[in-house]
Amino acid sequence: MPPNAQSAPFDFIRETVAADVAAGRYGGKVVTRFPPEPNGYLHIGHAKALGIDFGVAADFGGRCHLRMDDTNPAREEAEYVEAIKEDVRWLGWDWGEHLYFASDYFGKMIEHAERLIEDGRAYVDDLTADQIREHRGTLTAPGRESPWRNRSVAENRELFRRMRAGEFPDGSRVLRARIDMAHPNLNMRDPVMYRILHMPHHRSGDAWCVYPSYDWAHGLEDSIEGVTHSLCDLDFENHRPLYDWFLDQLGVHHPRQIEFARLNISYTVLSKRRLMRLIEEGRVTGWDDPRLPTLRGLRRRGYTPASIRRFCAEIGITKTNSLTDVALLEHGLREELNLTAPRAMAVLDPVRLVIENYPADREEELDAVNNPEDPAAGTRKVPFCRELYIEREDFREDPPKKFFRLAPGREVRLRYAYLVTCTGVVKDPATGAVRELRCTYDPATRGGDAPDGRKVKSTLHWVSARHAWAAPVRLYDRLFTVERPDETATDFMDALNPASLEERVAQAEPGLRGAAPGARFQFERKGYFVADHADSAPGAPVFNRIVPLRDTWARIERAGQAD
Repeated sequence: MPPNAQSAPFDFIRETVAADVAAGRYGGKVVTRFPPEPNGYLHIGHAKALGIDFGVAADFGGRCHLRMDDTNPAREEAEYVEAIKEDVRWLGWDWGEHLYFASDYFGKMIEHAERLIEDGRAYVDDLTADQIREHRGTLTAPGRESPWRNRSVAENRELFRRMRAGEFPDGSRVLRARIDMAHPNLNMRDPVMYRILHMPHHRSGDAWCVYPSYDWAHGLEDSIEGVTHSLCDLDFENHRPLYDWFLDQLGVHHPRQIEFARLNISYTVLSKRRLMRLIEEGRVTGWDDPRLPTLRGLRRRGYTPASIRRFCAEIGITKTNSLTDVALLEHGLREELNLTAPRAMAVLDPVRLVIENYPADREEELDAVNNPEDPAAGTRKVPFCRELYIEREDFREDPPKKFFRLAPGREVRLRYAYLVTCTGVVKDPATGAVRELRCTYDPATRGGDAPDGRKVKSTLHWVSARHAWAAPVRLYDRLFTVERPDETATDFMDALNPASLEERVAQAEPGLRGAAPGARFQFERKGYFVADHADSAPGAPVFNRIVPLRDTWARIERAGQAD
């Protein structure tokens, strides 16, 4: 076992690293890295990678670098760099002094490229991008050599110098590695190392007009930083021979690359390209939209760093791609919030209830439990008067079988208050909709129980109409209607859920008006909510529903145990 193992159960990555440490490989050191490209915001898939990269380093007493893989100025921005740093910290990881940028290594990468040119292992090619793809071949047919593959070292050296000097237009020439155009691995068929791009970089400005490909830069970045274990998702498995080839040809420090299955989660997409399209087409409000799987969106939705880290640890590390049910993520958060979130009462679809035998001028304060799972949380006072609001769905004039809530002639319990019996219904004469309910209460049942021991089958939440305030509430649902929107037969956008956001004005107990941005609550019987940290103002919070109370994952687990 790793000497400091705390972050996750033992797995094949830790097993491999432990063997390397025991054998004295890399001097027994463990150095990993998390290398996001700053071309968007981090999402929950990155959270899994973060947990692996930082967690493995922590378990072996090593260190993990945060490296911005900023090799493509066409898509990268300083905004994303700062957002990535903030999100990594929010999730609870710390890189200390080890923040690096691939762009800082551009000069060293050029020197290494020149070495390969001098060794006859790299050449300047005049084929266009389309022609290179055409020459590459297929899985069953070998590629074809470029007409410029056998240029002399001197000619390649001079052409690469002129590429760097900006003498050629974009796309007119590339530098390629000379490996094997008949290699069974397509990535080894003379891959591109540099392309011409006259575009300023977010850090280096106009200093460069040639930029490295990821395959060329990846291994060199790891090598320069002294990384020992380069932990990547399975997409890089077929690229590992090229990673090894470049480092072996140069004879430099050679980390070990280990691949794992990336996170795929139901009812969402994790492709940055697709997330960007959702934003650009106005289907969501931005990178922090609570319906998105971005860390910004999850944070605004009300997810906690602990719940995300626990989720990533529970799904484990495998070498087989699979789909993880989003219900597992929701289940973990419910378990946490059930223990930590204070309770409150808010009525999301209110109908007025009038207690006819309660004095019109009377008010009282009742004791409400803040969290039944935490005795130390104590109680709070909630006001009570003659007129209340209850949920419209809690009343049926003609109740179906097994409907135990309020109906004509039926008695129910008002949470923390009294037993009430429905005596009448007032309807809108034009629409027939229920406008008001008339009830009587039993004064002897304060606290909700009858001294004579009679039982009722339902307890309703409520708020005092005299003291309630109009609270903006957003009810978020899953962004897509199908488990695998990436596999939609047409366009993934066709699977968008038209009911993924419903905005309402709830009637809320007065104590909620002072909710601080980011404060989480369980609205009794309705779900877990958070005061939106972006749109809330002092004394005017806006509440986002994090998850409803119903726990799909717990129900699945119970069914499995029953089987």
